[in-house]
Amino acid sequence: MSIRAIDLRRGLGVKYKDAVWVVFDVTHVVKGKGPSCMQLKLKDALTGRMIEQRFNPNDRLEEVFFDRKQMTYLYSDPSNHVLMDADYEQVEIPAELIGDKSVYLQPDMEIEVTFVEGKAISAEIPNTVELKVEDTTPQVKGATATNQNKDAVLEGGAKIKVPPFVENGTVVKVDTRTNEYLSRA
Repeated sequence: MSIRAIDLRRGLGVKYKDAVWVVFDVTHVVKGKGPSCMQLKLKDALTGRMIEQRFNPNDRLEEVFFDRKQMTYLYSDPSNHVLMDADYEQVEIPAELIGDKSVYLQPDMEIEVTFVEGKAISAEIPNTVELKVEDTTPQVKGATATNQNKDAVLEGGAKIKVPPFVENGTVVKVDTRTNEYLSRA
């Protein structure tokens, strides 16, 4: 199915130059007397490479539909993460899809995986997770300076800043997008 360039929105998938692209940004450029155009930022779904391309608003591109599945994280090996879908089928995805966010992975965590033509192209972990503090310095009695966060290492290896009252063994809520402490769990 084809779609006009003027109807494209962020997050849609299109086929262009024999590759699958995700629309990253769309700008409708209107010049003084000349014809308008669509300025698109496209991200290659498989390699992550970004390009900028101009199209006539009536140009047609082939739309690609992404298959998004909720999967359960099981375990990791050095180059892959093993997930299970609702039908109990195990799927290995490359470790690069989760990247440095893998420090937040926990058994039985729900992960949204996007597939194109049967190949996993992205994996999204939840925005917040609850992890136990493995190592942090003890609170200093009588310290009155406010907003002096300290370093902490969480289970899985994540390193974040936490308030002074957080101690070893405390379960904390962390924003995985910003790597920031949110609250005690």
